This record gives sequence, structure tokens and C-alpha cells, in this order.
Amino acid sequence: MNFLSIFVLIPLLMLLGLWLSRNIAQIRAVMTTGASALLIAAVGLTIVYLQARHGGATDEMLFRADVAWYPALNIHYSVGVDGISVAMLLLSAVIVFTGTFASWRLQPLTKEYFLWFTLLSMGVFGFFISTDLFTMFMFYEVALIPMYLLIGVWGSGRKEYAAMKLTLMLMGGSAFLLIGILGIYFGSGATTMNLLEIAQLHNIPIEQQRIWFPLTFLGFGVLGALFPFHTWSPDGHASAPTAVSMLHAGVLMKLGGYGCFRIAMYLMPEAAQELGWIFLVLTGISVVYGAFSACVQTDLKYINAYSSVSHCGLVLFAILMMNRTACTGAVLQMLSHGLMTALFFALIGMIYGRTHTRDVRELNGLMKIMPFLAVSYVIAGLANLGLPGLSGFIAEMTIFNGAFQHPDTFHRVWTVIACTSIVITAVYILRLVGKILYGICTNKHHLTLTDATWDERTAVIILIACVAGLGLAPLWISNMIGDSVLPVVNLLATH
Repeated sequence: MNFLSIFVLIPLLMLLGLWLSRNIAQIRAVMTTGASALLIAAVGLTIVYLQARHGGATDEMLFRADVAWYPALNIHYSVGVDGISVAMLLLSAVIVFTGTFASWRLQPLTKEYFLWFTLLSMGVFGFFISTDLFTMFMFYEVALIPMYLLIGVWGSGRKEYAAMKLTLMLMGGSAFLLIGILGIYFGSGATTMNLLEIAQLHNIPIEQQRIWFPLTFLGFGVLGALFPFHTWSPDGHASAPTAVSMLHAGVLMKLGGYGCFRIAMYLMPEAAQELGWIFLVLTGISVVYGAFSACVQTDLKYINAYSSVSHCGLVLFAILMMNRTACTGAVLQMLSHGLMTALFFALIGMIYGRTHTRDVRELNGLMKIMPFLAVSYVIAGLANLGLPGLSGFIAEMTIFNGAFQHPDTFHRVWTVIACTSIVITAVYILRLVGKILYGICTNKHHLTLTDATWDERTAVIILIACVAGLGLAPLWISNMIGDSVLPVVNLLATH
């Protein structure tokens, strides 16, 4: 075992602590301690990783460990991280920490809620540190299954319908994924399921790649809100409790983009070159369709959910451009969207908790009543539409810059189409901010409402600081990511 396993051990200890907790104070103490420990571990790992790289470590994955788990099928518990994994772990830790504060006053069944919430985060952390295909798949499933209960029990609106739809569609994606992973393993003739070893062997026949690549990309793409398999996402987001929406859109949807890049593109580069255009068209539709759909919604959560479809579509769109700039932009977009959307869902949850409505038509003049939440909402909106100085601008500029580097006319045409999403995003964000925050409050019940409490302010300020930090000082993290996408991009360039 090495110190990367701490990201799985801390949630396990949190689960034990929650199980033994007898009152709300103990539950909060366990969650705060555990979430803080995860955040400290993620920051520590980032520092140690950067020091190792500056010290001359050139291995593709650092801090690797490998323990045989089920030798009969060559399944190992193997872990390791590169710049992409480190960035994703840092994002996950920030969102688990802020999500804990966003759920501070959650009722009823607080203990059970946090047990499932912690199990979901354990699956996410385990997925990002794994380098074994089966272990990755196992943690992927651990992250998906709690969503059903978290939405079905603690959600709002049509929660049972949304929970069932989400679970069935994601499990359908998992079925494709399992077939794809087994196909990769048997097709490559590897002696382990370690994706680094399979990539080094690089001997999956092109005939098999043509079968396994679409299955694997589609399996992960369902979670990345790939058109037309995105329909679970808006319903799931809209019905989920606040912190679950934050974790779901902020981290869980990133498993899709990460898996497409790390497994589908990396292990089957020939098929990626040959069949990538099909998925490029689908992701281009996701980007524009998601933005247009957000324009016509009247529910705050649905607006943000369709916005997520558009922004997550950009991640897959950038990966399919297969060059260093675009792929770096894809990971930056994962980080940026994770932070922005978590901030949005946290603020929507806080506004809903006070006004008891998410209908845009029933909200106005909130700036005077709850200035802290309103100003934070404006900042989140500006980040979403790509204002320079915030994270959205850096990510989208890198993606479109990289996409235009592709010499092919087909790719450039789709880049121009995807670029239109920036204008559409500006339309719905500015219209929304003007409608709900400014003007005169016409609902006299809203005039007596209070602003954010200390726990809510903690979550919001941390997320805003991260969005601004990534926007103002992106170089260290984009360099870290850029070095890590090179092995995959080089492999794609040679085929």
C-alpha cells in the first residue's frame, strides 16, 4: 500500500465514524474532519507531485503501487497518478468539502444521507487513483449506485422518476463499458488489466478496436452527457439535493471525460482516429443543444443542468481534437465546470431553501434582500459565460485555440459551430441574472428573508476563490496537465 490509498481509507474511516455517530453534532464533526483531511491530502499530493516533477521524475505515472487482488483474472489493486489525476483529486476534495457545508442543516435522516454521500465520494476518489481497468470500473460503479438513493430519498420534485431514469441510463452505459473493458483486456493479450501495460503492448487488432472503441467511449460518454444519451442529466440534477447536485455535476460527470481520454483514446488510438468524427458530431450537438435548451427553461436547476450538458460536451469535443492544447483545455474545462457548477447548485439550493421556489418567473429583486447570495450568483454566471479573469475563460479559450489547430476543414467547421455556444450562454445567463436579482421585489413574503448563514458563506467563498484562482493563475496547473496529456496525444498523433 502507498499513500495514494489514503484517498480511499479516509472515506472508509468516515463511514465508520458516521455509523457510530449518535447525534447531529457527532455527524457534523465526522464529516468536517474527514472532508478537511481529504482536502489537506489532495493539496499535499499536488505539492509533492509538482516537486517530484521538478526534481526530474519523468515516469508517466508517479507513486505507483500494485497488489494482486484476484490473480485468477489478473485483477490488481494498482494505483498511480499523473497531472490529470492530481487535478481531478484536488477538484473532488474541494467539492466534497464545500458540499459538506452546503448540507450542514439537512433534514431528515442526516446520518444515512452522509453515509451515502461519503460512499459516493469514495468511489470518485478510488476511480481517479486507479490504473487497473477492473478496479476503475468497480470504483465507477461504487460512485454511481448511491445516486439512486440520494435522489430518490432526499430529492425534490419527481425524484423517484429522476432517480430511476438516471440509474437505468447510467447502468446501460456501464454494460457497454464492461463489454468494452473485457474486449480490451482479451484483445490486447495482456497479463494484467493495468492500462499502462496494455498501452505499452499496443497490440489490439484494428478490427477489434472498431468494436471496443465505440462501446467504451459510449459507456463513459453517457456519464459525460453525450447527445442523445444526456436526458438523465437534467432530471437528475433538478431532483437531487443541493450537495448531491454539486458532487454529481462537479465531479461525477467528470468521470465520463476522464474515462474517454484515459481508456478509450489512449488504448485504442487507431480506432479513435478512424471513428472519432462520429462522436465529434454528437459532442458538437451536445454543446449547442445544451445551450439552446438552457435558454427556454424556467426552473433554475434545469437551466444549470442544460448548461452542464453544453459544458461537459465541450470536454469530450476537445478530447476528440487529439492535440495537446485541446486536451489540456478539456481537463481545464473539467476543473472549471466542476467548480462553477458546484457554486451554481449551492447558490440555487440556498435561494430555494429561503424562497421555496426555483421558478424564474416568481423571483425578482433578490439583490436587495440577500446581497451576498446575489453577488455570488453574478460571479458564478460571469464565470459560466467565460469572463476573462475567471476559470471559464481560460478553459474555453484553450479548447477553441486547440480545436482550430486541427488542420482538417471538417474539424474546423464543427469548432465554429461549437463556438456559437459562447454567445448563447451569455444570452441566458445575463437574462437570468437581470430577471431574478435586479428590479423591484414583487413578492412581499420574500422581503423578510435572510441572507446566507456562516456555513453557506464558507462553501460559497471557497468555491469563488477557486474559480478566481484558476482564472487568474492557470499556468502551474495547465503545465501540470499539459505534460500529462502528452503520452496520449503522441500515441494518437503517430496513428
